[in-house]
Amino acid sequence: MKTLHALWATCLALAATLAQAAPEAVLRVEASEPRAYGYRVGDHLQRQVVVHVPEGWRLDEATLPRPGGRGQALELRHVTRRGPAGSGRLELDLDYQVFLAPAQVRTVEIAPLRLRFAGASRIEEVLVEAWPVTISPLVPVQAPTRRGYGELQPDKPPPLIDTGAARRRLEWFAVAAALLLVWLAVVHLGPPWAAARNRPFGVAWRRLRGLASNPAEAAWREACVQLHEALNRSAGEVLFERGLDSFVARQPAFAAVRDELARFLQMSRAEFFGGAARQKDDGAWLRALCRRCRDAERGMA
Repeated sequence: MKTLHALWATCLALAATLAQAAPEAVLRVEASEPRAYGYRVGDHLQRQVVVHVPEGWRLDEATLPRPGGRGQALELRHVTRRGPAGSGRLELDLDYQVFLAPAQVRTVEIAPLRLRFAGASRIEEVLVEAWPVTISPLVPVQAPTRRGYGELQPDKPPPLIDTGAARRRLEWFAVAAALLLVWLAVVHLGPPWAAARNRPFGVAWRRLRGLASNPAEAAWREACVQLHEALNRSAGEVLFERGLDSFVARQPAFAAVRDELARFLQMSRAEFFGGAARQKDDGAWLRALCRRCRDAERGMA
């Protein structure tokens, strides 16, 4: 009997020990979840998972989450592990980034995790449940119609700058430049222009350009005298028909009007010394000859 009682007491003690040790062999998981709202594209959110691992249990490393998930709404960027590999307290810090830019508010889920542990006599998995996360759009789908919030806004006018001083400086510069140009024109163009006007045929042209086509006898004789004076000043001597070729040789610019000058000298001699009758429109012809001589004198013939 004493032996039976001792055996029974031993069994009861062993059963109590096993009953006390049984709860300690259970895997327990705790998850610290991020807030479920207020995220936009590019934001980061963190999730912390704590697993209480009994003594003697080992984690299957292949079941740990790996960073990645390109193309998904949430991408796991970093995994930080703390705690012993064999027993005790295992902590996982999971960092996710939002890569979704929805047009409207949208709810997605952080993917669930399954961690596998191996004990002395069995293999057990713990499940970390999925967690919902709400992602908001960056801007509303349709802009409000209130003034200043439309899709297209008028360009903002540029700020006005006082340009009065700059304009006054430009005006002074313009006046100075105009005066300089006038001075240059007077210095470089005035003497040649004045010299051209005061050349013999230039003077004669100013006097003959108003000659009528059929002038009176006195006006006609005066016009012939003016043209003779221009010829004499150009030749440097009193020019007659016999000296015309020598004059043209010295001043080739008059070669184009040589025949016309010869006709004029013959006409003048007949008019003054022979009493020959005048021709029709002789004033127009003499005026045209004087203009051609002026052009030849300037090198324009």
